[in-house]
Parts: sequence; C-alpha cells; structure tokens
Amino acid sequence: MIRKYLQKIYLALIFILLYAPIVTLIVLSFNQSKTRAKWGGFTLKWYKELLKNEQIMSAFYTTLIIAFVSAAIATVIGTAAAIAIQGMKQKWKTMYMGLTNIPMMNAEIVMGVSLMLLFIAFHMTLGFGTILIAHITFNIPYVILSVLPKLKQTNRYTYEAALDLGCDPRQAFFKVILPEISPAILSAFLICLTYSIDDFMISYFNCGTVETLPIAIYSMTRKKVSPEIYALSTIMFVVILCIILVSNAMESRSYRRDQKALRGEGV
Repeated sequence: MIRKYLQKIYLALIFILLYAPIVTLIVLSFNQSKTRAKWGGFTLKWYKELLKNEQIMSAFYTTLIIAFVSAAIATVIGTAAAIAIQGMKQKWKTMYMGLTNIPMMNAEIVMGVSLMLLFIAFHMTLGFGTILIAHITFNIPYVILSVLPKLKQTNRYTYEAALDLGCDPRQAFFKVILPEISPAILSAFLICLTYSIDDFMISYFNCGTVETLPIAIYSMTRKKVSPEIYALSTIMFVVILCIILVSNAMESRSYRRDQKALRGEGV
C-alpha cells in the first residue's frame, strides 16, 4: 500500500518538474505586468504585440515553409527507403538500419557542423536551400523508423494476390500497400513537422542569413526577455502539442484497426 502511494508521489513530482515551467510560461504570457514577480491582471496584449512584430512573423512564416516542405520531401524519400530496406536480405537490412540510426544517435551539434562543412566544401551559399536540405537530412531516419514497422505488419500475400488479379506492381502498391501504411506515413510526416519547427542547433549552423523561429527567439533572449516571447512560446507549445495528439490518435486508431483485423472482426 505504501509502495503504491510512493509511486504516485514519485510520478507526480516528475510531472511537476516537467510541466511547471511550461505552465508558468503560459500564465506569464497573459500577465499585464512586464515584471515576472507580480501579477498585473489578465491581458492578450502580448499576443497582439507579437502579431505586430515583423521580425518574429517573418521568422514564423519561414519556419512553416521549411517545416512543411522538408517534412513532405523527407516523408517521400524515407518511405521509399523503408520499402527498399524491407525488401533486402537480413544482413543488408541490419547494415542499413545501423546506418539509419547513426544520425539519430549523433549529437545535433555534430550533425549541424558536419552538414555546414559539407555545404562549404561544395561551395554552396548558406541560406534557405542549405537549411532545407539539412532539415530533410535529419528527418529521413525518423520516417524510416516510423514506416518500417508498419511495412513488417503488412501481408505480402495480399500484394501477390493483387498481382495475380491483374494489377501491375505500381497499381498493386498504390491500391494495397499504400493504404495499409498510410497511417504510419502521416504519423512520420507529423513527427518531421514537429522536429523541423523545433530545431535550433542544426538550423543555426546552416541558416546563413535566414532566420527561423527558434533562432529569432534565441537572438531576442540575448538582449532582453520580452513578454512577447512568452506568448510566442505558448503558441509553439500548443501547436506542437496538437500535432503530437493527432499523431498519437492516428497510431491508436491504426492499432485498434489492426487488432480488429486480427480477430476477424473487419475494419
């Protein structure tokens, strides 16, 4: 009995340590006073000021463009790579999965500096193009690791049956395999979107004169912590939270559908 209470207290302390700073940030974003030490009343002033800040809004639009474009391209490349790896023999599959894990296990600063040196070696000007390539590069492994488990769950006999019934390989893929792995593909896209919006280290080394939202926030905090940053951070937290919830809901729905299929209840 005491052990259960201690476990609950332990979990509560962990959640307090994790989310208390975020709750504080959200509360301060609605604080009328610029002073963090006292509450000056509820206001939406800082959100209005945020929308008038050209530097932040420009960085926000740039971040969204980079995030959506890089996530889309990485999802296509990563899905194709996952399909290719799934069709390999076990020894080659093991080798390529090891290579896929290396960028994820590397420190972000190593990834950022190495990509920057690569771009410089090829005489590429650091800017929008290089930061887009960098985001695509670090997103691809997450797509592979999201799509590959779903590919392993697909029934290859269904694909072969489609071929026997007159489909060519392309038609069989789009009509049989793609619908099966589409939840994993969409989940991978949302993960890439989250990482791209949130990334600072790799973007910092490869952005050139382009300013993304995390870089803009960093440059602002070096001078003065404005309440506008509280409002901006709150918006980013809510957006990323929504993406995570949608991704988890899709994975849960896909899992329930697979369980029903295994029990023979249909979808």
